[in-house]
Amino acid sequence: MIEIDLSAGAHTEGVERRLREWAAEDAVARLWRRDPTLWSADPDTPELADRLGWLDLPETSPAALGPLEELRADVPFWFTDLVLLGMGGSSLAPEVIARTMPGEGLPLTLVDTTHPGALRDLEWLRPANTIFVVSSKSGTTVETLSLFRHFWSRTAEVVEDPGAHFIAVTDPGSPLAELGRERGFRAVFEAPSEVGGRFSALSPFGLVPAALTGADVAALLAEATEAADSSKDEAHHNPGFLLGAALGELALAGRDKVTFLAASDWEAFPDWAEQLLAESTGKEGRGIVPVVAEPSRPPDEYGEDRVFVGLLLGGDAAREAEQWGEADETPGLLDALEAAGHPTLRIRLERPEELGALFFVWEVGVAMAGAALGIHPFNQPDVQLAKRLARRAMAGEGAPDGSAVDAEPAEDAQVSDADEIDLVWELPQFGHAPPRTPVPPDLDAIRERMGDFLAGVTPTDYIAVQAFLPGGEEEEGLLGTLRAALAGTTGATTTLGHGPRFLHSTGQLHKGGADNGVFLQLVDDAGEHLHVPETEFSFRQLIRAQALGDLEALGQCERRALRVRVGGPEGLGLRRLVQLVEESA
Repeated sequence: MIEIDLSAGAHTEGVERRLREWAAEDAVARLWRRDPTLWSADPDTPELADRLGWLDLPETSPAALGPLEELRADVPFWFTDLVLLGMGGSSLAPEVIARTMPGEGLPLTLVDTTHPGALRDLEWLRPANTIFVVSSKSGTTVETLSLFRHFWSRTAEVVEDPGAHFIAVTDPGSPLAELGRERGFRAVFEAPSEVGGRFSALSPFGLVPAALTGADVAALLAEATEAADSSKDEAHHNPGFLLGAALGELALAGRDKVTFLAASDWEAFPDWAEQLLAESTGKEGRGIVPVVAEPSRPPDEYGEDRVFVGLLLGGDAAREAEQWGEADETPGLLDALEAAGHPTLRIRLERPEELGALFFVWEVGVAMAGAALGIHPFNQPDVQLAKRLARRAMAGEGAPDGSAVDAEPAEDAQVSDADEIDLVWELPQFGHAPPRTPVPPDLDAIRERMGDFLAGVTPTDYIAVQAFLPGGEEEEGLLGTLRAALAGTTGATTTLGHGPRFLHSTGQLHKGGADNGVFLQLVDDAGEHLHVPETEFSFRQLIRAQALGDLEALGQCERRALRVRVGGPEGLGLRRLVQLVEESA
């Protein structure tokens, strides 16, 4: 059973009071009988009572073990790769399972980007030897369907029966389910419609790709079942309720930055928890900010807005790591942070399959943190704003039906000069032709603009770096350096999201949470032409419209945001940006 060791310091009484209130209100029993009044006085609130199906998954999902085993056995031996096409809740759990519980099946490659440069980097894939899992709850996700069309076209060029290379995971009766049957997919798996995407780890969205990688899905579900049983205990002995009370009360007290520290065996988990926290709690001007893979600082340099969550090796796993000279340094870091006065939560895990329990406990915890904050944890009202503005930028793009789009974003969707700076002269402005005679950027003016932007950041803010870039190891290293420079200059927390992936993860928090976010959007020209088959638009148009739509959405929500154009050889633009930030200190 998952155990959580909480050290809340001065906030201990607040957490205890919340647990006593929940015990008096019979909150555990009310959760399990799907009582929507835990979160809203109106029991008919949309996406509330009808989004609690995740509570049943540890009990119902084992029925899928037989079909999943048949699917694995039916995969021909010449298939060598597994590619997952999905966004947010449709892809994050399988990625965590594959990294935490590696099996002897197909290696997983996650594709959740629409950047044409990133897709060009995947030309090494051999479609004739690849299975593609197309994953979308609604069956209409524009990124997922665009990626499907790209890889379907590539596969159809080299095999006679491309459908045998594709599997769909979606809600019953969705357009994707119909598409899969029309095109003869190898399989179409329908997930329970009453389970929201970010709560779907233990549904077919998580389990189908996991089974194909060879992960021990039965063991994963067995641990989840044990966690579900423990989540029926009274509040003081219930790990999910303890987690929810701690996260909720600490956020109400101003400790709203949940910073993850993880042993190497568990370093993938925070990527999943990030969406669960951000999209569930970032509502009505409140929210919990998940902080993942942040460059470390000395304990006394963190502000009083932090709480630290440690995922630690326990029991035999810790002893084995120490025996091989790979002792986990995270406990020592947590001890130092606790000594410096920061609240800490320690979660010790011994076996990889305990990931199933971790999924379920965190789902209960975040749902109850929403109750403590007084918000609805199962909807995502502000996600649609960025989608709508992106569609407007695409000037009528219809996504799933492949309707026509203009060559450039709509003119009324342009951003002003005050909203952006350009660090690489090679890049043209959106909607304009490149200049005949390139002119290098005016670094003095840009330095002043960046200084003004960062001067408005306070130590209790968080700076969200939003990278609509192609990715890669070099880029990731530069983005880490940028985060460290931003933290050193402002004292603020930093987060990193890759676009358009983060739009389905932390995007709700950015618009619906507290006004303590500062947004640095990084774009490049995405200049490679890569047409989306069966449509009249390209991946370049799509990602540019998504970036522009999100920036406009932030502006409509009166958030502090700045777009920076980067690019050039060997990360030139990013390197210049780091230098400018450091000079602003």
